[in-house]
Amino acid sequence: MVNRVLLFLGASAALSFAADAVRYDYRVLATSRTSTMEKEMNEAADAGYSFLAVMGGETAMGGREVVVVMRKELGAETTNRKKYKLLATTRTSTMQKEIQQAGDEGFEYMGQTVFASAFGGQEVSVILERDPAKPARRFQYKLLATSRTSTMQKELRQAGEEGYEFLGMTVGKTAMGGNEIVCFLRKVVE
Repeated sequence: MVNRVLLFLGASAALSFAADAVRYDYRVLATSRTSTMEKEMNEAADAGYSFLAVMGGETAMGGREVVVVMRKELGAETTNRKKYKLLATTRTSTMQKEIQQAGDEGFEYMGQTVFASAFGGQEVSVILERDPAKPARRFQYKLLATSRTSTMQKELRQAGEEGYEFLGMTVGKTAMGGNEIVCFLRKVVE
């Protein structure tokens, strides 16, 4: 009898847990133009979605595209509307300048990819997010780019000693350096 009661209680708890399980809705965005992607991401954010992942590459129907997946929790109140910036360039010096401006505005690194743009060439793309509901934090960003892994090892070690946190890496063809390893790092500005 005790076993039946325990089995019943266990089954009831499992059913209760399943009824309370979080459910999600996903939105997949794909475009060959980075300016269009930033607009679509902010429109999705206005509908309560948040960034999850980014990837650049060839899709079956769209050709060379950036694909972003966004998610929202079903049934949750979505008063918090995040803001997104998508930076894309073939020049590492331009990217360093743009990502630092975004860091000064409180935008946080979320992900990066390399994709072939509609106009030819490859661009390093970075997605940044700002949550207006949270106190703004400023970030100091550092971009490292080199074609040699031994050089990257040295530069990453030095940046780590300066307090920079590694965020992400891609390998892509940039305008100045050819095929390069491109790493992003940051530290919070007090």
